Amino acid sequence: MTRLSKTALSVLDLVPIRDDGDATQALHNALTLARHVEQLGFSRYWVAEHHNMDGIASSATSVLLGYLAAGTSTLRLGSGGIMLPNHAPLVVAEQFGTLASLYPGRIELGLGRAPGSDQRTAYALRRDRLGSSDDFPRDVEELQHYFGPQQPAQGVIAMPGVGTEVPIWLLGSSLFSAQLAAAKGLPYAFASHFAPRYVHEAIRLYRENFKPSAVLDRPYVMLGVPLVAADSDDEANYLATTVYQRILALFRGDSLRLQPPVRSMEGVWLPHEKESVSSFLGMAVIGGPDKVRERLELLLEKTDADELIFTCDVYEQADRLRAFSILADLKGG
Repeated sequence: MTRLSKTALSVLDLVPIRDDGDATQALHNALTLARHVEQLGFSRYWVAEHHNMDGIASSATSVLLGYLAAGTSTLRLGSGGIMLPNHAPLVVAEQFGTLASLYPGRIELGLGRAPGSDQRTAYALRRDRLGSSDDFPRDVEELQHYFGPQQPAQGVIAMPGVGTEVPIWLLGSSLFSAQLAAAKGLPYAFASHFAPRYVHEAIRLYRENFKPSAVLDRPYVMLGVPLVAADSDDEANYLATTVYQRILALFRGDSLRLQPPVRSMEGVWLPHEKESVSSFLGMAVIGGPDKVRERLELLLEKTDADELIFTCDVYEQADRLRAFSILADLKGG
């Protein structure tokens, strides 16, 4: 058996909005993709909290998860992640406790310590609530408390939420969450789909410092991977120009709505922008089936990851569905 055949595969959906589409279309596409990968045997489907971004429709993450859960039957669904500085832990516990009560055994909570937005948007979200990334360890502990069994004389409970034991993951793009996940014995997901620089150091720190817990007896690492899989290398390289344009727009502060692919990026980006986009997508896997298999096997050899979670922000929904079908075939083959 190959490493890929033994590795769990999952999806991280940023619920992209096309230049000629709208949020309704993007949300319906998310459900179509969730049903598709459920049939293909993928492990989990996560959506991410982002705000004030015109090309991403997953801002109301827990609401969207309810929609996806109602339209699927076995797929595990979760956040990748909830940006905890934006929320009081009790509110998060009640939202995810409600989801877990409606869809038992299928809901999980990935947590990030960044705001997922700019400072002006953070203020619009929080007003005078002084949540910050420095509060993250305490907030995680508070959430675990709310999901646990009710304690004698417990002054505040999450209802729904208490006793649901919603699985918590810690997410990160630096070393902080790796160390916290290790100390608390929680599964760890590294955001290598947009910040590959520290991936090896973060994994090393997490594994070396991991302390077994009631929820996990050994380290468990999941890596984010940008994916553009197609029937040929040439087609994949063409489809990937949509991804390049999106990251370029992020750097420039332009609209993040998906743009159609182009035959060449020459004249679209400047040399230093090309370098920045390439660095941002350093873990990207782009190609036909053989190249995708080769790249993923090499990645797994270097990281020994337990699970890979893929973003795929190509322009046409049919091409996105096809990419995950190719991935499933490679795992099965």
